[in-house]
Amino acid sequence: MTTIDLTINTDLVRKILTGFIRTEITRMGFERAVVGLSGGIDSALSCYLTAEALGPQNVLAVRMPYRTSSPDSLEDAQKVIDALGVPSITIPITEMVEPLFERFPDMSAVRRGNIMARARMIVLYDQSAAFGGLVVGTGNKTEILLGYTTLYGDSACAINPLGDLYKTQVRQLARAMGVPESILTKPPSADLWKGQTDEGELGFTYAEVDRLLYLLVDERFSPEECIEAGFTPEFVHVVTERIRRNQFKRVPPIIAKLSNRTVGYDFLYLRDWGT
Repeated sequence: MTTIDLTINTDLVRKILTGFIRTEITRMGFERAVVGLSGGIDSALSCYLTAEALGPQNVLAVRMPYRTSSPDSLEDAQKVIDALGVPSITIPITEMVEPLFERFPDMSAVRRGNIMARARMIVLYDQSAAFGGLVVGTGNKTEILLGYTTLYGDSACAINPLGDLYKTQVRQLARAMGVPESILTKPPSADLWKGQTDEGELGFTYAEVDRLLYLLVDERFSPEECIEAGFTPEFVHVVTERIRRNQFKRVPPIIAKLSNRTVGYDFLYLRDWGT
């Protein structure tokens, strides 16, 4: 098996990401941010980085439990709030989503999970307007590449500081920044239904898929080269197919081209124009 090192310089990454948050938030004319705090490692790390970048008083942590959400998740989110001293609000989503669940009683767990993710984003963007802060994302590189995210749900945000960190690297940085141990060690879960875990739903661990993704994406290995490096053909096929199939989640909606200057094709408005 090819040696794959996903170790990061946590001090440097911390400096880059806090600088990124500060620069991008202020570039857009804001000084505040809103973070959806689930009690998981990704949202905890985003909250730690954002509080360090903007000051705790400028970051609103929002907890959005459903009636079956794990009490441990609420407790772990509270640990982050207490450790950082950020203002917080708890807004249950049960009454928002239950009428739709009742309308379709045979709804699958995935459909229910997607509805909950999108309801939480409604809450976050409302609090964004109320608090006067931009929504900071919590999705990591592994989830983005695999499409393990809900479009217009947990993938929606103004900026995303974690999007170029694999889950393995998120864990390294979170530990270096002092994220509570109970968050670092529990199985990753979106907490969308009882007993749900990310790795159980995906069918493989983050540790093994991160190594494969690093070869495919960062090292530009072909699938055949990944198999030669020691990964099974079945695993390589499953992962590459997920990346291919979920490309639509990683780009803005595709626009049908009619004119000489089409948004996203020929008209590429400068992100930092005028700043």
